[in-house]
Amino acid sequence: MRIVIAGGHGQIARRLERLLSARGDAVAGIVRKPEQAADLVAAGAEPVLCDLEAATVDEVAGILRGADAAVFAAGAGPGSGVARKDTVDRGACALFAEAAEAAGVRRFLVVSSMGADADAPDGADPVFGAYLRAKGAADDDVRARARLAWTILRPGALTDEPGTGRVALAERTGRGSVPRDDVAAVLVALLDEPGTAGRTLELIGGTVPVAEAARQAAVG
Repeated sequence: MRIVIAGGHGQIARRLERLLSARGDAVAGIVRKPEQAADLVAAGAEPVLCDLEAATVDEVAGILRGADAAVFAAGAGPGSGVARKDTVDRGACALFAEAAEAAGVRRFLVVSSMGADADAPDGADPVFGAYLRAKGAADDDVRARARLAWTILRPGALTDEPGTGRVALAERTGRGSVPRDDVAAVLVALLDEPGTAGRTLELIGGTVPVAEAARQAAVG
């Protein structure tokens, strides 16, 4: 397959790039800064320079044309304010989805967040509340696109512990944490399991092997 990943320099994205390239897939990662390119090359991916906050649909569609799948793994990241939660976590996702439609790319995965909700309250942290709202609005936008065979993945708290290869993957898992290694492995399994299209799935650490968890999620 040829897979294009938005947010190609992110921690989950680089893990995903290594897994996909190691099995022979062609991977392109969209990055915003030229100095990020070397890390993608080291992960086995082709770096593509593009600022999703400034690009047009046509520009991004040109990057996506000919791909078998697209993965949105971008995010404004820690330290960003409310405004960039909207322009990246929501706006860039909507742009990437529209570009995938324009390019004829049906398979579309989104790395979202547990608790994402367009109506999430601010709570004790207004920036985190804005993040959850932006992610929720992005998920709603993608779910409304009938031309995409989408799957939305909502991981719990992310850790840098080594992956276990065993997870809980379902519409509702309850709160928990999950290593970034296992999130990347689940994304690969979702790409291989088209029956998960149209599903919004939560992900935490668990006891079920990743491939089996994806098969079970496809069954429902």
